[in-house]
Amino acid sequence: MPKEWLEALRSVRSAVILAGGGSRRLGREKARLEFEGKPLLCWTIERLRLAVDEVIVVARSEEHAGRLKELVGCGDGIVFAWDSVAGFGPVAGLDAGMSRAGGNFVFATACDLPFLSPNVVEMLFSLAEENEGCDAAVPQHPNGYVEPLHSVYRRERMVSACRKAIQSGERRIRSPLMELCINHVPVERLQSLDAKLLTFFNLNTPEDLERARVLWAKTD
Repeated sequence: MPKEWLEALRSVRSAVILAGGGSRRLGREKARLEFEGKPLLCWTIERLRLAVDEVIVVARSEEHAGRLKELVGCGDGIVFAWDSVAGFGPVAGLDAGMSRAGGNFVFATACDLPFLSPNVVEMLFSLAEENEGCDAAVPQHPNGYVEPLHSVYRRERMVSACRKAIQSGERRIRSPLMELCINHVPVERLQSLDAKLLTFFNLNTPEDLERARVLWAKTD
């Protein structure tokens, strides 16, 4: 692909944050969960803004989007959206968020990643943009486990795949992924940028939150 084409593709890099879910195990909404002085959603936005031009925050409803907007403010390059269809979880969230994105490639993530690495995000963008034949760059662990909510997708193809999943009644995120040509990126390849791969560390339990605070203190 000619260099000028690559530059054009890189002109806008977008990110979608899925912020509509709650957490029974944590006992509160993840997006609002305080971590080291600010809500988790704010940490995720701040880290992403180091790697992308625009961030789309996806809530579960229009009313919820309004509350999140009050929480984080409305700075330049931050857009708020809400699930395209109720009850379809991340598939509907990705459809709504990517439909609003300006970039040809979009990083998709959750709102509970306090150690999200901008450098890893940038590498995933590069791997997606430079691989003309694939629709996504998705990290994969040695055991085969993939990180679909820490991946870069070709916007139009992922929107189409999500809508097909919704029409079929599929709520699982693996359903749209089956429609894509995926570049599986071994996580070992990312360790030069994030040795302990903390970029994937998310918070699901009180124990996770406590461990994150310990890790934060060690990296301070």
